[in-house]
Amino acid sequence: MNDFIKYNPIYYQSDNLYLLDTPCKSYQGDINTFWLSSKKYDTSYQPFYPTWMLSAYALSLTAKQLGFREIIDIGSGDGRIPYCGKLLNMDCLGIEIDEDLARLQNNICDLSQVTYPIFNENILSFEFDSFNFISPVFFISGLPEMGEMLATSVITKIKKIGRLKHTAGFNFMGSHVMKQYSSDKTNWGWGNIIKQFDLRIVECLTLPTHWTNDQKMDTPYIYTKFK
Repeated sequence: MNDFIKYNPIYYQSDNLYLLDTPCKSYQGDINTFWLSSKKYDTSYQPFYPTWMLSAYALSLTAKQLGFREIIDIGSGDGRIPYCGKLLNMDCLGIEIDEDLARLQNNICDLSQVTYPIFNENILSFEFDSFNFISPVFFISGLPEMGEMLATSVITKIKKIGRLKHTAGFNFMGSHVMKQYSSDKTNWGWGNIIKQFDLRIVECLTLPTHWTNDQKMDTPYIYTKFK
């Protein structure tokens, strides 16, 4: 994980510190350039806000512990979730619409020699049926309401692949604090999608990440599967 940050130009400063007598590094970075770049696409449902590195590792580790064998990150940003999945010997795939972020992923993979397939494509036209997935989990990069169209497109495509109907999973970024006028306040903001596609919740992991800095509670990540 330190190599990922070492080769990632987002980060420009590090500090040594000890946590519970364990030597660690704390990193500072600036995502503004990539955040602005990611907003220029009409079908981009979530600007680039990277998950904290340790949170990305925890998400990948939980996916493996739940029995998933592949990680497909939809809106993979700089690739930290599939990167961590590769560190855990999982098969991973990154799909990112922004060409600057896709290029960044490729550069990090080349320099760190931790590699996985990266597709610079729009997920709405991406086809999954040519891949030999066994038990994949699809990470949907979009908060409630913003990511519903993205989730609907992905789940609809996977539901048509019969062999994945009982093995595929989907991970949603939710919220513990609902906005006053949120259209869906159930299941961390994803209740309607879960009900519409007949999904069941298998795990919910609450972790800190970038967009929770100004919130009192961290972000819930909900792992689901078809019933």
